[in-house]
Amino acid sequence: MSQLPESCPICGKPTARKDPNFPFCSPRCKTIDLGAWSAEEYVVSRPVTEADEHYEAVADTQAESNETDD
Repeated sequence: MSQLPESCPICGKPTARKDPNFPFCSPRCKTIDLGAWSAEEYVVSRPVTEADEHYEAVADTQAESNETDD
């Protein structure tokens, strides 16, 4: 199964899951995103629930499984 290409949420350049700055392409984009959070440009739409945490754990497990299959 091939993975879809992923792109940096700030500038749109391609990124790789193995990159230490993932999901960003560079430390610069990572810092821009952090600045947006600290300036309250982003908000969490609702409180995180146990179901959300379970979904995230399942997604992480599946992603790790896919990485070892390559």
